[in-house]
Amino acid sequence: MADAAETLLAHLGETSVHVVGLSLGACVALALASQAPSRVRSLLLVNAFARLRPSDTRAAFRLALRAVLLGTAPMTTVAALVARTVFPRPEQEALRQAATARLARMSRRGYAAAAAAVAVFDARATLRDVRCPTMMVAGIDDRTVGLDAKHALVDAIAGARLVLVPDSGHVTNVDQPVAFNAVLREFLSAR
Repeated sequence: MADAAETLLAHLGETSVHVVGLSLGACVALALASQAPSRVRSLLLVNAFARLRPSDTRAAFRLALRAVLLGTAPMTTVAALVARTVFPRPEQEALRQAATARLARMSRRGYAAAAAAVAVFDARATLRDVRCPTMMVAGIDDRTVGLDAKHALVDAIAGARLVLVPDSGHVTNVDQPVAFNAVLREFLSAR
């Protein structure tokens, strides 16, 4: 995916860009920053990880259940499980329904490929190569990527900063858009 992003940047004639990535998108951003550092002016990572491992038994169960459902259930069932994980609060019903509808339209093959990419992604050995300004935006209530994984990633990148967003889960840009946009504007305005 990072190769495809680099190819697209070359095709567009973009020499250096600010890259924002959420979850799997953050993995792509990290890979791009390490393999093509001159192309990445800055990184804003949202609920990212260098290597995804469940933070506790409940998280491990949710990942295993997702894998089983992906192989056996309709995509609407998989989508509903994912949406409940990222938008668990009762007042997030509209967000949950919208996420379920979007995810249910994904092909099983595409979703499985994305899940496999996340499962094998391991950037721990290349984080020291990331030299651009980097900020991690972390939802405190993220049930997908634990705070320990986010701290480990930030600690491994020289000069990286961490911003914790209260009352936010895995999709911080959606469940806390005002706070997220304020952090994004501040970060980019300093570049």
